[in-house]
Order: sequence, then structure tokens, then C-alpha cells
Amino acid sequence: MYNIRALKIVVVVLTIIVTHWLAYCAGASPVEPNSDANVGLIESTLKGLNDATGGLQSYQCEVEYIFRQPVLDSKAVRTGALYYARFGRDSRLRINFDTLTQDDGAQQKYAEQYIFDGQWLTHIDFQIKQVQKRQLAEANEPIDAFELAKRNFPLIGFDKTDDLKQQFEINVAGEPNRLIQLQLTVRPDSIYKNDYKSVEVWIDKEIMLPAKISAVSTEGDICEIKFVKPKVNEKIGEKVFEFTIPDDFGKPEIIPLGK
Repeated sequence: MYNIRALKIVVVVLTIIVTHWLAYCAGASPVEPNSDANVGLIESTLKGLNDATGGLQSYQCEVEYIFRQPVLDSKAVRTGALYYARFGRDSRLRINFDTLTQDDGAQQKYAEQYIFDGQWLTHIDFQIKQVQKRQLAEANEPIDAFELAKRNFPLIGFDKTDDLKQQFEINVAGEPNRLIQLQLTVRPDSIYKNDYKSVEVWIDKEIMLPAKISAVSTEGDICEIKFVKPKVNEKIGEKVFEFTIPDDFGKPEIIPLGK
């Protein structure tokens, strides 16, 4: 389950560029929810997110994904790397997970890869030596990673402001240090009502880009993403997105569009 949620959230937050991870510190200064200052800060923050990400051509970083299940008192931490790049009208996405730490256990090697080429999403699982290829678009109608993300998760800063407000009640929860903390509560008629209860985003005020994103699912699971050592608009060659399937793997499972 956490692998699926990892993919959904990582794909989204790759579109929200950060220059470094800033830890959230206790003692946030609360902002009056309905005050003019709160409304103005929300508007300027959403505009800043759009402006900051408008020129994105490539992005790469180390990534840490944390999945908690409070009911089961369990926690899983995945680490790896993420790559995104545009080549003309086409885009590519690759997520390599390398390690897994479960609860209080030791970190172990745990390799999984996700590669998206605008048409096919390929999942390579090195533990069970299996490959799944899922078609997400027609060959002549490829989709960008942004669109792939939008199908599964709210695109904070990429939806139109009015659309975002229709789906969420947005408030500024505080301004700890250099951060703006936004609290998004899912509205009863939201398209995300069956998936998420709330989303929190911590934004670096100096660069107007998120430093952290956390989401609570309707089941009470908590998904959190951190980015480490990001590089924005630095050249990424197409070879980064190439892959080969080892000879000892089973035959790939092919899932055509519509299934």
C-alpha cells in the first residue's frame, strides 16, 4: 500500500521544486483564519508557487518518503532519487527507491524503480524480480508528469486558484522561521473527499517553494515527503531515463489503457 501512495505523492511533489529541506520547528505563530492578512497571504503564496514553478525544465533530488499507519503503530521510510526532465514537447520521470526502514528495524537495501515516458508507467521490483508496464495514455497523446499527478493528488500551486479553493478550505496555520505553513482541509463535495482528509504544505518564504508536504488519507494513514539536495533546471540527459530488465526477471505484466 505504501508503495502506491509513495508513487502518487512523489509524482506530485516533484512538480513543486525546493532548494533545500527545512525542518519544521515548534512554536509556529498562528494566523487568524479569517483575517485580511491571512487571505492576502494565501493569495500571494499561491501566486508565488505558480510563478516559481512556471519555468521548470528539469528537476532532480534525493527523496525521503515516510508512510505511517497510526492504527497499526507502524512506520516505513523509503529513500532514493527522483529525476524529471522535458525534451521538447515530451517529458520523462524516474523515481528510484533504494532503501527501506521499517519501524525500529535497521535500514536495508530495497530497490524499486518507477519510469514514466508520457505513455507507459513501468514499475520494476527487484525484490520479487517482476516488472509491470501500465499504459496511461495513447501513443499519439502523451501526458506530462504534471497531468499524471493531477489525476491522483491535489496539485498545490498548479491548479487555478479558484479551482483549488473549490476543493479545499485553505488557511495559514503559521509562519515558523522562514516558512509559511498552509493547512488544506478537504471540502465535503471535493473530488478528493474519498482519498484525503487534509494536506499540509510548508513553504520557504525566500524562494516561495515547498519544503515539505504531508497528507492524511481517509483511512488515517499519514504520507510525508522530504526533498534533499535538489537541482533545478540543470541538464539531465535522456540516458537517465533508460532502463534494462535483467534476464532472470519474469515476463513483464502488460496492462493496456482502460484496464
